[in-house]
Amino acid sequence: MRCFLGVDVGSVSTNIVLLDENEEILYKLYLRTMGKPIETIKMGLENLLSDFKENIEIIGVGTTGSGRLLAGAILGADIIKNEITAHAVAAVKEFPDVQTIIEIGGQDSKIIIVRNKVVVDFAMNTVCAAGTGSFLDRQAERLGIPIEKVGELSLMSKKTTRIAGRCAVFAESDMIHKQQMGYKIEDILRGLCQALVRNYLANVAKGKELRAPFVFQGGVAANLGIRRAFEEELGEIVQVPKYYDVMGAIGAALLAKNFIKTNSKRTKFVGFKLVNLKYETEMFECKGCVNRCEIVQIYSGKNIIGRWGDKCGKWSNSLKLERYDIAQEAIL
Repeated sequence: MRCFLGVDVGSVSTNIVLLDENEEILYKLYLRTMGKPIETIKMGLENLLSDFKENIEIIGVGTTGSGRLLAGAILGADIIKNEITAHAVAAVKEFPDVQTIIEIGGQDSKIIIVRNKVVVDFAMNTVCAAGTGSFLDRQAERLGIPIEKVGELSLMSKKTTRIAGRCAVFAESDMIHKQQMGYKIEDILRGLCQALVRNYLANVAKGKELRAPFVFQGGVAANLGIRRAFEEELGEIVQVPKYYDVMGAIGAALLAKNFIKTNSKRTKFVGFKLVNLKYETEMFECKGCVNRCEIVQIYSGKNIIGRWGDKCGKWSNSLKLERYDIAQEAIL
């Protein structure tokens, strides 16, 4: 079975998707990165190999996410793209008429503005934790509630409790105060969901022209309370994709398919043998100019298989090994 592999390596999760030649999803896997992206990628491929028993042929590989360069070097990716492009491609595939994409992950959140299936604007929030999945995880843990139940409980609320959502610290303090005053947990959770949505619209979506149809993806899209809060604020239906949690990986796989088919290329995928290989990384400072770029190199044995971090391309473009070519055009 000929397939395309998409890998999305983020700070919180690593997502792996396998598409067949008809772009049907054969396999999806969500793993916690836990600060160990290399080990997590290898674990994911081991699981994939275990499920399919070598009855697949990988004919294209795409990577995305904050760890896309690292993943691209290890896997021998054919194309490496940023999260904005990958998430937009996946959303447009499922919802061709989408105009606004809301994406909230574990550590950051994004808004992507699409017109006629083309990304025309975007914004990211990587500073404040108040609008991210990790903050929701933290509050659920503090309240002793499974994160999967937060949205469900918030829907049981009959009365809104306003929670300060401009800052993660203030939001938590306000929640604790409301608890001590005797407010119901479901009312506090509903207020929290509304606060996070206000934070997102005020910071991430500020100045953007928001048009329906709206699509909500990323791990937080599983939270029914957040989805309802978005619909209340926007006054529109907010759609959630079937595979909302791995849309970046789906986009990476679709981009890999397009690249391979358009360019009539053979994949550079190194094969499943990589699960048995050892990798090491090192960093050095380039002193070639005033930028003093921090260059990262990754080794497989004694061979350098990836290098990035330079603004001018001096180091990344100099690396052209037989099966690994992290070209500047792929990094952008």
